[in-house]
Amino acid sequence: MIFPHFLEKMRNNPLLFLLLLSLLSPLSVHSQTASPADASVMQDLKKSLDSTSSLNWTDPNPCNWPHVGCANDGRITRIQIGHLNLQGSLPASLSALASLTRFEAMFNQLTGPVPSLSGLTSLQFVLLNNNNFTSFPPGFFAGLTNLQQIYIDYNPFAAWELPAALLNASSLQVLSATSANITGPVPDFIGSLSSLTTLHLAFNSLSGPLPGSFAGSSVQSLWLNGQRSSSNLNGSLSVLQNMTYLTEAWLHGNSFTGPLPDFSLTTMLQNLSVRDNQITGPVPETLTSLASLRVVNLTNNLLQGPSPRFGPSVAVDIRGTNSFCLDEAGVGCDPRVDALLSVAQAVGYPARFALYWKGNDPCNPPWPGISCSANGNITVLNFQKMELSGTISPNFLEFASLQVLNLAGNDLTGTIPNQLTTLANLTVLDVSNNNLYGKIPLFRSNVLVKTDGNSDIGKDSGSPPAGTPGSPSGSSPDTPSTSGGGRNKSSSGVVVGSVIGGVCAVLAVGVGVFCVYRAKRKHAGRVQSPNEMVIHPRLSGSENDGVKITIANSGVNGGARSESNYSHGSSGTGPGDIHVIETGSMVISIQVLKNVTNNFSAENVLGRGGFGTVYKGELHDGTKIAVKRMESGVVTEKGLDEFKSEIAVLTKVRHRHLVGLLGYCLDGNERLLVYEYMPQGTLSRFLFHWKEEGLKPLEWSKRLTIALDVARGVEYLHGLAHQSFIHRDLKPSNILLGDDMRAKVADFGLVRLAPDGKVSVVTRLAGTFGYLAPEYAVTGRVTTKVDVFSFGVILMEIITGRKALDETQQEESVHLVTWFRRMHINKETFRKAIDPTLNLDDEETLKSVGTVAELAGHCCAREPSQRPDMGHAVNVLSSLTELWKPSDLETEDMYAIDFDMTLPQAVKKWQALEGTSGVESSASSSFLGSGENTQTSIPTRPSGFADSFTSADGR
Repeated sequence: MIFPHFLEKMRNNPLLFLLLLSLLSPLSVHSQTASPADASVMQDLKKSLDSTSSLNWTDPNPCNWPHVGCANDGRITRIQIGHLNLQGSLPASLSALASLTRFEAMFNQLTGPVPSLSGLTSLQFVLLNNNNFTSFPPGFFAGLTNLQQIYIDYNPFAAWELPAALLNASSLQVLSATSANITGPVPDFIGSLSSLTTLHLAFNSLSGPLPGSFAGSSVQSLWLNGQRSSSNLNGSLSVLQNMTYLTEAWLHGNSFTGPLPDFSLTTMLQNLSVRDNQITGPVPETLTSLASLRVVNLTNNLLQGPSPRFGPSVAVDIRGTNSFCLDEAGVGCDPRVDALLSVAQAVGYPARFALYWKGNDPCNPPWPGISCSANGNITVLNFQKMELSGTISPNFLEFASLQVLNLAGNDLTGTIPNQLTTLANLTVLDVSNNNLYGKIPLFRSNVLVKTDGNSDIGKDSGSPPAGTPGSPSGSSPDTPSTSGGGRNKSSSGVVVGSVIGGVCAVLAVGVGVFCVYRAKRKHAGRVQSPNEMVIHPRLSGSENDGVKITIANSGVNGGARSESNYSHGSSGTGPGDIHVIETGSMVISIQVLKNVTNNFSAENVLGRGGFGTVYKGELHDGTKIAVKRMESGVVTEKGLDEFKSEIAVLTKVRHRHLVGLLGYCLDGNERLLVYEYMPQGTLSRFLFHWKEEGLKPLEWSKRLTIALDVARGVEYLHGLAHQSFIHRDLKPSNILLGDDMRAKVADFGLVRLAPDGKVSVVTRLAGTFGYLAPEYAVTGRVTTKVDVFSFGVILMEIITGRKALDETQQEESVHLVTWFRRMHINKETFRKAIDPTLNLDDEETLKSVGTVAELAGHCCAREPSQRPDMGHAVNVLSSLTELWKPSDLETEDMYAIDFDMTLPQAVKKWQALEGTSGVESSASSSFLGSGENTQTSIPTRPSGFADSFTSADGR
């Protein structure tokens, strides 16, 4: 390598060293005198900051101030005051610094409005993220022709829209404004910024569709996930197919509809997350075969067709609410299913089809709108008044047995396909009341073709539809209403009778299904006999439904019954009351639970906690369950509240990473909850007690997967369930593992309904010391960020193998969070903190551990506003579960000189960079230079995370 040889020459030649020092001296010693105008502005800035003592701005010449740089003419060129825990505000006079190129004030506690910097034509970098600014000026971008990067994430701005003045920033490369309270649509002019490569607008209140200008844009990293508006981002994802520079797209947690686009042109796409939308249709082969793809998340959509098979190098998540015909990846669907999907393609794969077309047999039971013959051939397709838009597919010809095709009362355009004339068994084609045009194909004489209500039928082209889509528009006297041989009334009556008969058959099936449903509902309200146990709870039909409690008083009161609606957090009744909570077939008799647990024998004990004891049970069919039994001494108002809380929460939410509630029992003083059985027990067994229990320590890949599972479960609780909940007691003993070592979050007795917006709610202190967020422990105020703090502690435990509180350690090391911060100062001490059972010979593994350590620190930031949302934790961890790979930094930023460095510090950094071969990761960035805060210009970590290792301690 060249650099070591260069250092050797300097050691052997003192003159050369002095020459180099003289060349670099202007970088650390300021000889210029600030111009009077700029000096006045800097004095304004000094006065507006409340924590000026930490800045050491005492010299009368601002060019000699730390964190400030000047040009030879005395004009201020840079201000780098990030990560200094500053308070106060920014003066409006900053816009007078005409030569300013770089302004950094990120990760402080600054308030007030962001001053307009319009007209600063030299300005290139603005970093204001993670503060408490209250507003952002609409004219900020005017004249900023050289602006390249702006970070304004995580500020509680008043609602604002991206201004048209943004077009002035024609050189803009990075626009990062996650959680900045941006409202309105994504403006179409965004795609016109030809230099823009990074657009991060996650967790705002954007609505409407993706702008068409995205097609052909230079955007590489697109974050639009988790919009908080009532409508969210919606519409089609089709514009993605022409974003040829795209490398990552995070669009999850919105309301996008329609199919996935063609990905054949997005040859650089590596990370795609569209989970928790309403996307329909099959997963295109252009995505499954995409060579660049590394991570894809399609969970909780309405995807159809065969379950996709991705390559072995792709980390895939596709479970949840999707409607794949079969569970096995790569196995084709029944030909009838394929045919139905092919005709649905022409109308955009509507969500109502995806919701009800389940399984791989459209005839057993029959899907809505479909009738079949005894041998399983589809004979009737009745898609009348389903708000379908698009065209009539020629693929209907694949249904050779089709007799009736009813598409009336929709918003279909185009022409009637000639291919439909080849259907040998067709007797009725009803396309009335649409927006069709063109000549009517010549059908056989026995086919009734109804076309009335299409004003342009018979014309060569169509006109824009008038009136409400799907409503009859009438027909002109010249418009033929029928064709073929069905033009006389008697013939028409016969065929219409057949249509009515077909429709009645469909209605009869529907009535039958409804009756079965009512019968099941009636059954669900009763208590099962001692020999019955139903373990499939029904979710509440409305997100606002309370859990209904019927209280049957004890015999002392004569057995009188009264009903009340239980809402979360209400006080319980006396211990002698018997409760029947009507949440589906979940009530289980005490006798059943005694039988399956061998009368709660000690040999079946799985664990003990503050609530009571958990027992293992086994049903007659071999199904294993876990029974949590409240100790009789805990049957107090607090214990009953926790009992009812678990039922209230777990009947409203269902997620693969939340433990499933199978039933409950209330009998006298007995309070029991029945869960799915998690055979591997708690995470704490494998982290802290593996030796005494004869277990193998967890390898890093499994720890990563467990962390991701927990993050996904908590993320769902916070924002993706019907309501938003706060767990309040996250810890390894409340994380359960299955035989596949996949994790589920358990113990929902302390869960509270999350407050709306950002306002915290006061509640009694609950939880476990060591995992409590500082603001919660001090004030009792709780938000979702208290769970984020607890999750950060769990990540630290996963990395170190140490408990959150360990009384066996020396006093200064008892608390894991404070000890972890000290050990994370540099690479050497941090390696000593990592669990010695982990194999760190692999450099990629060490980098992955470093990334999780960074995330843990951010989650444990002292200020709740500086902690990320759980969605960010999911995104960070999901990229690591396959193979963590560092991203390339821009050469300019990587080798940029920090003007506050001494020469030895700069040499140390250059040496470190020389060993990275031009690649450095965010995971290792904090280890450079023995942990010196170098105030580098652009943070390598994701912009949403607080710099928790230089901020005030979280304890």
